[in-house]
Amino acid sequence: MKAHQRYLLALAGAMILSGTHASAAAPTLAERWATLRTEQPKLQIRDAARTLNVSEAELLATGIGKTVTRLSDAQNAPREIMRRALDLGTVMALTRNENGVLERTGVADRIKPSNEQLATGDKNDPEREARMLNIAGGYLGGPIDLRFQFKEWKHAFAVVQPGRDGATSRSLQFFDAQGTAVHKIYLKNDAGIPVFERLVNEFRHPQQTAELKIARAEPKAAEKADSAVDVKEFQLAWQEMTDVHQFNRIVREFGLSREQAMRLAPAGVVQRVTPLAVRQLLDESAKQQIAIMAFLGNGAVTQIFSGKITKTAASGEWYNVLDPEFNLHLRESAFKSGYVVQRAGVTSVEFFDKNGELVVTFFGVRERGKPQPQTWLDLTKALPKA
Repeated sequence: MKAHQRYLLALAGAMILSGTHASAAAPTLAERWATLRTEQPKLQIRDAARTLNVSEAELLATGIGKTVTRLSDAQNAPREIMRRALDLGTVMALTRNENGVLERTGVADRIKPSNEQLATGDKNDPEREARMLNIAGGYLGGPIDLRFQFKEWKHAFAVVQPGRDGATSRSLQFFDAQGTAVHKIYLKNDAGIPVFERLVNEFRHPQQTAELKIARAEPKAAEKADSAVDVKEFQLAWQEMTDVHQFNRIVREFGLSREQAMRLAPAGVVQRVTPLAVRQLLDESAKQQIAIMAFLGNGAVTQIFSGKITKTAASGEWYNVLDPEFNLHLRESAFKSGYVVQRAGVTSVEFFDKNGELVVTFFGVRERGKPQPQTWLDLTKALPKA
């Protein structure tokens, strides 16, 4: 056999062996996701990540170098990115937790530098210094209304890809240490494209790799036994509240879960309602044109909507508000309980999921220094009792 024939035979054998090894190799995460998208083209990335047993951040990172740019994870980088995002103009801000999504389109308000300095105050005051770390130059009131806990923001990406409508979608996406999405901003105007591109270049991570440090989720702490709570003192603290914002501090001081606080509240200040009361609340708010506030958060950020709603609709296990500049999606099939709550003269309605996690809270919109609208109070009283 001639030498070149032996070479060809050897090459052919090597190709066969190579093909065998390649076919036996486990598919990459990107390949598995591509297959899943083919099988279920409408599957959301959050649900795809759950199906593939990875975090959403890890799944998104498979697009680095193509549709995704990894952004800086340096200390305070998320805050500075959000500060720069104030220059983007009209955006859609999306905040979600496991069973709720709030989407708001508009232009975020800025804080005047003098007002921001007043908010931060004395730098020798640890509490005020901590508050300073959660101020990003704006987002307080206005269409895009956010309350930050930036210490929970760990991974950030810029995403440029075809949208569902065929147009190019540009977004900034933020994730916690477990790779769970905490907040996303979608650009909604062409004038903001150069600003978006400069922001991405400025905060581009030096290592554009998909290797992320994803922390394991800590198990949820067991609820303190009711018998271990000084219920009398807790109820007294509740009754002495002068501002509804004091409630979270009181709950922490007594070591309670939020729903446990509902259960141990003073007589007459909490009324339990059915989970389906959320439908009546939204439907009647739309029908009667009652201005409401909706608070939806996830421990890293809370987004707030204030105003009137018009269109409500069911879709599968979700109940929705579908207005042009405001969407709210609530997985009502996961709701376990709801409460009408009186705190410091203010009435709210809170809904919890089957794991005891707060999904969404509603208030009636009222002018500062004026009583709550009677229409809101009547609405809450009419909700179906549990």
